[in-house]
Amino acid sequence: MARQQQARRKPGRPPKGDKPNPIDVHVGSRVRLRRNMLGLSQEKLGEAIGLTFQQVQKYERGTNRISASRLHDLSRVLDVPVSFFFDDMDPVRAPAIPAGFAEPPSEAFEADPLGKRETM
Repeated sequence: MARQQQARRKPGRPPKGDKPNPIDVHVGSRVRLRRNMLGLSQEKLGEAIGLTFQQVQKYERGTNRISASRLHDLSRVLDVPVSFFFDDMDPVRAPAIPAGFAEPPSEAFEADPLGKRETM
């Protein structure tokens, strides 16, 4: 029975309850970082690319994956190259880390001035 349910799932979509892919979480956090740097709300960013703020929120959390065309739209609206969304990511280790970027240690987050809302 479980195999039949797995076969019905859409390809590329993780089963509900699974944690988001660490790369999706990292890209989403970079979207949030740039959006905050520009002083844009999720709603304003969504309007600029034709989405609801809820969809932007899902992208930022890594819950939903960002397609290549949407990533291109985001890079245009946020005025950064597409590579910006992958900066600060270790290309060798990222895929191998199951909980990778899900929750950074609190000491590392507090030490990073860019992690603070006031810095933005």
